[in-house]
Amino acid sequence: MKISDADIIMVPGYTNSGPDHWQTRWESQMKTARRVSQEDWHKPVVEDWTRNLITAVEEASKPVVLVAHSLGGQVVAQSVAQMDDDQKSRIRGAFIVAPPDVENPSIRPKHLMTFGPYPRDPFPFPSTLVASQNDHFCDFQVAGDMANAWGSHLVDARESGHINADSGHGPWPDGLMVFANFMKNL
Repeated sequence: MKISDADIIMVPGYTNSGPDHWQTRWESQMKTARRVSQEDWHKPVVEDWTRNLITAVEEASKPVVLVAHSLGGQVVAQSVAQMDDDQKSRIRGAFIVAPPDVENPSIRPKHLMTFGPYPRDPFPFPSTLVASQNDHFCDFQVAGDMANAWGSHLVDARESGHINADSGHGPWPDGLMVFANFMKNL
């Protein structure tokens, strides 16, 4: 699938993705990309965030590809668990990067736990989950469990931190190559 044949919906996590974040950079480079809107990026409410993603999927005019980072990955999982078959059929794939372990009682900020437990049902579409071996928001083994539960292809990003601008992944060209391959196989 070509990027131009899809509505690319960016699903940022807690506090949104800033101007130097790879999601923001990719969004500016992809003509069919847009960001899901959230009322409050600093106080995520699972019901609001999932409703906004489901609405974005319903409003898409082309097949949808979701590109999620951090808490956005959990938003994808929670949203898919709530969608009807028609809504799910609009999604051609999900590219999830560095989802947090929302079942870990040590996670900070604490309100991220309200997005857990994460659903364990496989997605009804292809997905890739990119995880780092030293992400302070999620142990690599837990990310592997999520990938198994969701039926996602797990990509080991080695020691890449939380795969955001703070960990040195502004443009993230390696991730863009993985995403391009993911799109090619849809």
